[in-house]
Amino acid sequence: MKESGGALKYFDINGYFTKDIARLNKLNKPVLKTVTHNTVSESKTVHIDNWELELSLFKDADINRPAWKNSYTVIDEDGMLIYRAKYPELKMREMLIKKDKGKIKWILIYNKTPKNILYQTTEKLSYFPDSLYVIDKMQRVRLMGSNFYEIKGAMSR
Repeated sequence: MKESGGALKYFDINGYFTKDIARLNKLNKPVLKTVTHNTVSESKTVHIDNWELELSLFKDADINRPAWKNSYTVIDEDGMLIYRAKYPELKMREMLIKKDKGKIKWILIYNKTPKNILYQTTEKLSYFPDSLYVIDKMQRVRLMGSNFYEIKGAMSR
């Protein structure tokens, strides 16, 4: 989402993943996908039919909304770009983007729903272009306990 004037205040995570999704769809390489729920894991080699859906949590971490234009502190030094939420009600808590010679090496995103009496969710999203993506999610639901989920996709070279 662009602000008035057309310039984005923060890194264009949505645009980055839109391009990478198109690239991954075109490559159509097999992925060793492992899904874990608490302590039970299952792995299989698959072709991802819908990268848009597979990486939707990454795209959803877009912080370029006019209402959030002053909601994140920005550190940009030595090829590392860091965004940290200034306010506890913001879901996207921290984003780290490592670049080398202008090329993205990896992206880490930490999400957290504001704590309430019923539930709390935390997510750690890790993306290494052309090699690996990991989605770690912990849900704590009152009266039901905690659940841990992990989706890991290792891309073949």
